[in-house]
Amino acid sequence: MLSHRHLIVPLIAVLFSLPLSGWAQHESEEHQEESSHAEATHEGGHAAFDPTATALHHISDANVFTILDFIRIPLPMILYSKDEGLDIFSSGKFHPGEHDNGEYAYHRYVLFEGNVHRIKDPSFPNDLVEIGPHSFSEHIDDQNDEVVYLNYEGTEYQLDPRTTLDNGMFGGKFTSFYDFSITKNVLSMMLVAMLLFWLFRKAALAYSRRSGMAPSGVQSWLEPVFTFIRDEVAIPFIGRDRYLKYLPLLMSLFFFILGLNLFGQIPFLGGTNVTGNLTVTGILAILVFLVVSFSGKKHYWQHIFWMPGVPVFVKPLLAFVEFLGVFIKPITLMLRLAGNIVSGHIAILSFIGLIFIFGKAGESLGGSVVGTLMSVPLTMFMMAIELIVAFVQAFVFTILTASYIGAAIDDGHH
Repeated sequence: MLSHRHLIVPLIAVLFSLPLSGWAQHESEEHQEESSHAEATHEGGHAAFDPTATALHHISDANVFTILDFIRIPLPMILYSKDEGLDIFSSGKFHPGEHDNGEYAYHRYVLFEGNVHRIKDPSFPNDLVEIGPHSFSEHIDDQNDEVVYLNYEGTEYQLDPRTTLDNGMFGGKFTSFYDFSITKNVLSMMLVAMLLFWLFRKAALAYSRRSGMAPSGVQSWLEPVFTFIRDEVAIPFIGRDRYLKYLPLLMSLFFFILGLNLFGQIPFLGGTNVTGNLTVTGILAILVFLVVSFSGKKHYWQHIFWMPGVPVFVKPLLAFVEFLGVFIKPITLMLRLAGNIVSGHIAILSFIGLIFIFGKAGESLGGSVVGTLMSVPLTMFMMAIELIVAFVQAFVFTILTASYIGAAIDDGHH
């Protein structure tokens, strides 16, 4: 019943996310930059707590994997610039500290809020240079864009963010370097893909050894879910005579999205927000768009460009609307999944932030107790809701994909 074909989507998503990890990150980076303002202090020396910046920092992608906010696991850096060529090293070279800001520069690269930047001035030392933990500042340039600077030995050096291949949609642009690094989101996808491979492999071997016997172990969990998606999604929407061709895609989408959603629910384990990242959901949506487009039959395209059964003068208007719908469908797939997941993460982090808000970042013990009494039940409730959302959003993405495919391959007998 289960086969390795059901791992096609995890592998495709991981491969595409390596070169495109910066595609939709510019917006996240802008939010991350705001967290630097949390360094402002109250009277008495207590650091001000900025819940918005803290939440956005934790849900954003980064070049370092952080656990419990103090265990930082370095990740491989794969960077390319036209003047210096390919650079491969570990993000540990930056010695990331508070807010994942690097305390060292290496080959003119620095780590700001967990994301790699490059010093534009070629006169900056090209070897390993200690820059300190609080050396970054932000300014607004003439185009009203936020620009990050490194303050080193009394001189401000402007930093270049990574190239973002979004054609300006999210404010991105081509800069002096490209980032092909394995970020914490890419690492999370790799871990989930390997876990899914192990589970499916174990179930497949169990079916081979225990043919005709009742399922046990991992089979007992996978088979009901697999059967449900097959009988309630694939067959009704695609058809009993055609669903097998698309079943690997549907199963891969469901289990991959579900696995990432559940992995992001593990407390303090990196704070990954993979399916809340537009890069990942965008690649999945593009994959669905390509499958639907190349599977579409004559009847499907006829209904888009020259819908039968309606007056001729209405057909051009309907063709325009239907043609837009071809692109709107994958866009809604992308935004729906990302929006639901990221909003849940922000809500949980906001509730946790009540402890620091009421406690004035450690200044008031009584306020911290009140904040804790409010935060714990709200956080537990939201985590329970998010557990349901993890399953619901994986199911919604899969059932909509099946409906799009079913409409595309319909023969139009009715």
